[in-house]
Amino acid sequence: RCKDLSVSFWNSYWMLPSDVCGMNCFWEAAFRYDYMKTHPEKMHLAVVACGERLEETVTMLRSAIIFSIKPLHFHIFAEDQLHESFKDILDEFPYEGRVNYTLYPITFPSESAAEWKKLFKPCASQRLFLPLILKNVDSLLYVDTDILFLRPVDDIWSFLGKFNSTQIAAMAPEHEEPRIGWYNRFARHPYYGVTGINSGVMLMNMTRIRRKYFKNDMTPVRLQWGEILMPLLKKYKLNITWGDQDLLNIMFFHNPESLYVFPCQWNYRPDHCIYGSNCKAAEEEGIFILHGNRGVYHDDKQPTFRAVYEAIKNYSFGDDLVHSLLEPLEGELQKTTHTYCGRVYKVFIKQLTESIRDLYARRSKGR
Repeated sequence: RCKDLSVSFWNSYWMLPSDVCGMNCFWEAAFRYDYMKTHPEKMHLAVVACGERLEETVTMLRSAIIFSIKPLHFHIFAEDQLHESFKDILDEFPYEGRVNYTLYPITFPSESAAEWKKLFKPCASQRLFLPLILKNVDSLLYVDTDILFLRPVDDIWSFLGKFNSTQIAAMAPEHEEPRIGWYNRFARHPYYGVTGINSGVMLMNMTRIRRKYFKNDMTPVRLQWGEILMPLLKKYKLNITWGDQDLLNIMFFHNPESLYVFPCQWNYRPDHCIYGSNCKAAEEEGIFILHGNRGVYHDDKQPTFRAVYEAIKNYSFGDDLVHSLLEPLEGELQKTTHTYCGRVYKVFIKQLTESIRDLYARRSKGR
């Protein structure tokens, strides 16, 4: 049978290497492609929200809805007191049948819940347990609350089809420039690659994650995902700074063949411009996903990031995207040229402009 080929629509027939399967498999894949054209695959997106992250999370979800093509299912893990507010807001969104959501409580393994809760920021380590909680979800895009999509979610989702047979997840490097890298200068634990990886945007083939046995430095026996997390925490808890992200770095240090690394414009953070522009891919193609870590959406330290956030937060669904979003945003960005990030403000709207153009082209074609 077509081993691993049914996991994703993106493994449809034009992407299959000829030595993977015979003609029976070819026709099965071709049939699957025709089926998915009339029954679009649903993309699953997860986020974890605690404390004062309601508005930020909703703004992220809005950005995902604006441009995406295939249906979306949001998996929102939030503190109980936020559930009603999420429901009130999301039920008012004009989904047009393309978006569903499920709200979940914050949950950790009962025997170690207190330890996981206090790791790094409240609730942050919830993402480590998504493959074990969402047992019926095959693939998932996890994002932090401070993420903004400047192009369709479909495009990052398509990386699932680029995974080779050993890859189970995709993330971007923590830094492009080692001279300002944190892991290569300060880490007291193993980390992936030259500068480590950032877990704020993490694409997962969760079926593969649940099946995999991971190499580690605790035992010669390989361990599955649910078995390895607590031993890793116990061994490294005095040496880790960034909580669950550090644990993921350790895990992929020992299993580098399991990670697909995508370019920096898929997880563009202040570090890519505050010391001078160092994400060449974004300079050439624009920013695809903006990650406003360090709270830059809510203070005046990086007005370029804040301007994008405010523009998407204030955009009303159905309004003209050029006049109500793009043009006002460009005007605000031009006021930020006194900062390093502001000097390259055009990378903040280059892809956004393309996404708006493509969206209107699709709408015209559909008429």
